[in-house]
Amino acid sequence: MLHAQIISWFVYFPREWAVFFIAMLPIAELRAAIPIGLEVYQLPIWKVEILAILGNMFPTIFILLLMPKLHEWMIHKRFLGSVLIKKIQHIEKAFSGQYAKYGALALILFVGIPLPFTGAWTGSLAAFIFDIPFRKSWWMILCGVCLAAIIVTFITLFATRAFGWLA
Repeated sequence: MLHAQIISWFVYFPREWAVFFIAMLPIAELRAAIPIGLEVYQLPIWKVEILAILGNMFPTIFILLLMPKLHEWMIHKRFLGSVLIKKIQHIEKAFSGQYAKYGALALILFVGIPLPFTGAWTGSLAAFIFDIPFRKSWWMILCGVCLAAIIVTFITLFATRAFGWLA
């Protein structure tokens, strides 16, 4: 159902651009872009992988670069600043021990395992909260996105072959 809605948003786009833009969407990311690119648009695997990874990584650059500036601006607002500071401190306290223990692997796996509310967008926010520098976090998120792309591609190809008899 969701895939049908997403496809209708990009019906007038070239197939390649549609895959790229679908991968940019926060909830869909490449979890939707790869199956749509392979099964609906019938694009080659290599092209879908590249477009989905590039589309998924494009917003992370802006998130990683703009979040510190947005955070600075929000902190100086009277009510919003105090709420934001308390919330971020609570999140840091809850997860900082786990991040310190597992380090980069935690962020890569968090982004790389294609589950709801995990992915490049959420990973970028996590990198901001844990104060991971841009150069380090961007590469970790890229590794996670590549891992997710491989997993989603295998699941898509397996599901197509396994349940092809239903069509």
